Amino acid sequence: MDDALYQIAIWAIPVLLAITLHEAAHAWAADKLGDDTARRLGRVSFNPIRHIDPFGTVILPALFIASGSPFMFGYAKPVPVNFGRLRRPKRDMVLVAAAGPAANLLIAIAASLLWHLHSVMPEAVVGFWVEMITKAIVFNVMLCVFNLLPLPPLDGGRILTGLLPMPFAIRFAKIERYGFFILIGLMIILPLMGQQVGLSLNPIAWVLVPIVNAVLWVLDLVFVLG
Repeated sequence: MDDALYQIAIWAIPVLLAITLHEAAHAWAADKLGDDTARRLGRVSFNPIRHIDPFGTVILPALFIASGSPFMFGYAKPVPVNFGRLRRPKRDMVLVAAAGPAANLLIAIAASLLWHLHSVMPEAVVGFWVEMITKAIVFNVMLCVFNLLPLPPLDGGRILTGLLPMPFAIRFAKIERYGFFILIGLMIILPLMGQQVGLSLNPIAWVLVPIVNAVLWVLDLVFVLG
């Protein structure tokens, strides 16, 4: 099998499930806490098709895979949440935001359990299974940790907004309109500028990599992954 096609094959299911179930968890939590906006739009569903964004869920990850990039990124259609309709808006904002990363952590744990099925599989598919499940574990941990960064509109930003005293929460929430541009600057522009002057300027990686490695180490320790 062509290497690019093989990479797409082992990444497809992990990326699709990680991204779409992340959004499904937000929708489910919001619905349980009083906002039926997502339900009325058919988003309270663990059917990935309901959450797929053609570019963010399919094309963008495929481009990363085809380019051989060590980094993987993608997104699903954001779930609309009317925080004003939640029963306890400030508290429930935290719970709705935390549902997405929690879903990714649960998927990583489930994948860690499924990893052990390789011992009862035909030898012809063992390699593929182990690689696919390993991708699922790593990508879900990465997505969980990345989304917990305390920057709106990421889930971590919403969590922090809900935890801050109201005057500070209002001011902090105003950052959201600039959040996407801040992320682009930190993830793409700053590292490219650093390359031009021979420096490693990747603050997102500085924060994420140690935490991701620590979580993966714990999963390896608990589930005895090879």
